[in-house]
Amino acid sequence: MDIFTALQTAVSGLKAQSYAIDNISGNIANSQTTGYKRIDTSFVDLLAEQTPKHEVAGTVLAQSQLTNTLQGNIAATGVATNMAVNGNGLFTVQTKTGDANGQSTFSGTPLYTRRGDFSPDKDGYLVNGAGGYLQGQNYDPSTGQVTSAGAIRIANRTLAARQTTAITYGANLPTTPATVASGTTRSALYAPADTGALVTATDGTATAGRQVAATAAADFFASSISGPAVTAYTATGAPVSVNTRWAKIQDANATTPAIWNLFYAADSTASADKSAWTNAGTGFTFDNTGQLIQPAGGKATIAGLTIDGTNLGNVDLLFDKTTLTQYATASGTVTTNTLTQNGYAAGTLNDVAVTNDGRIVGAFSNGSSVTLASVGIARFVNPDGLKPLSNGNYAQTIDSGVPLAGLDGSTLVGASVEASNTDIAGEFSKMIVTQQAYSANTRVMSTAQTMMSDLLNVIR
Repeated sequence: MDIFTALQTAVSGLKAQSYAIDNISGNIANSQTTGYKRIDTSFVDLLAEQTPKHEVAGTVLAQSQLTNTLQGNIAATGVATNMAVNGNGLFTVQTKTGDANGQSTFSGTPLYTRRGDFSPDKDGYLVNGAGGYLQGQNYDPSTGQVTSAGAIRIANRTLAARQTTAITYGANLPTTPATVASGTTRSALYAPADTGALVTATDGTATAGRQVAATAAADFFASSISGPAVTAYTATGAPVSVNTRWAKIQDANATTPAIWNLFYAADSTASADKSAWTNAGTGFTFDNTGQLIQPAGGKATIAGLTIDGTNLGNVDLLFDKTTLTQYATASGTVTTNTLTQNGYAAGTLNDVAVTNDGRIVGAFSNGSSVTLASVGIARFVNPDGLKPLSNGNYAQTIDSGVPLAGLDGSTLVGASVEASNTDIAGEFSKMIVTQQAYSANTRVMSTAQTMMSDLLNVIR
């Protein structure tokens, strides 16, 4: 190595430190940029071919070192459509290329970003502050089926009315029901003169439509206890009040089970002792330990549920052995543990929320919460191998590998964004070291120049 090589080495050092200060300045400038990942500088020594015992230090090459795997702080924003990835993964986005026939068009080329400050544009598409349109899957809120894959759109969503088809019910029926009649007759059983309204079998189809007439409602009311009351919905979303009563028609003994019948009021506007009561069509049987025997399938179908002249069609009553029981109680009344139904009126979108598993859930005016979309998340085996682009975006490369879909252990944090992972204090420390190294390289150059001048003086 000679003086001229020393000059070349010092020049490479100046270039390397200049490259480092460039990265430092960019990191500091983007310390407040949402989702920004700082770029560090790594140095590689370049050695010419050497012979043993004659090795000398060589020039230096500066290279960028990405920090895509380093998490930035997650800060709450209060904006429902903002989101941050907690862990590995990047949002999949595309850029908008224009509008054709009133429809937005997109580039079709996927890009990847950690910038999650998404909000709806004028057309309802979710776009971040750098112009990246969030990709994923859109769902039909009524059916829960995927309607399209691509840019996520959440505005102007409506939820069509849904007819009630199932009621999920869980309760304990008292072994000895406390009826009005039991206080005077000492009997808790319903034993009408006309037994045509009673059902002892579990064949709901064969026994559907049996009814206690309104003229006999007072006797029925006195010999039964209040059951579940729930609001069901027609196909158009009209609410229908379903009021029920349980009547025990047989006690259990060593050879026969206890039998209960469930009735619903045919007229929701009349008082309970004046309305006709329709049998649900199934005999509910329990053994002498209080365990449900029949229906064994966990479902009893109320065929042609009709209230106030409105036919809701067949409605399934869902339960199982653990949720529908017959145990003794001091009160002698029904203890309801679970009561829900699957119908609702039409609704408009009021608000949205992002779940930790990557779903965008809409809250509608009818009280329903349904999935509107799922967020497209991509993972890479080597995320630091991605190619950095402008606007916080990255492109796939051979070094990064192909994108893998899904969070895979990571989570999304809604109403939040990920801040830059730049540490200002750390960047200032690196700046001081870089400045000292740059100055030292200039000193090497000035020293080498002095030595060359001395050599030239000798020649003269």
